[in-house]
Amino acid sequence: MPEKTVPAHLYRDKYWRPVLHLFSKHYKLNQCFTTKYFDFRTETIKISALKRQSSTWSESEKFMLKLALHLFNSSNKVDLSGMDYLDDHNTRLAIEAIAMRYEN
Repeated sequence: MPEKTVPAHLYRDKYWRPVLHLFSKHYKLNQCFTTKYFDFRTETIKISALKRQSSTWSESEKFMLKLALHLFNSSNKVDLSGMDYLDDHNTRLAIEAIAMRYEN
């Protein structure tokens, strides 16, 4: 998804910023970074559709999606012990996203 389609203010929003980071940097999430799952006009994410799409993904890929959705809205639960599935690169991405969400 071209970055110009994402409203600039979302890159400063504490809920959207980590989602945009993960979906732009993680190879599998990036494949879903389309208008099929994101509506920037209404500023919504099609969470159920993303979860259905991820049904055949690896455990590490599913964890990254769950983390992104949790950082967007805490009603989307994530078990942080799932970070055990991540390699060094994805662990760094996850920690960066968590820091983005909770920094002041």
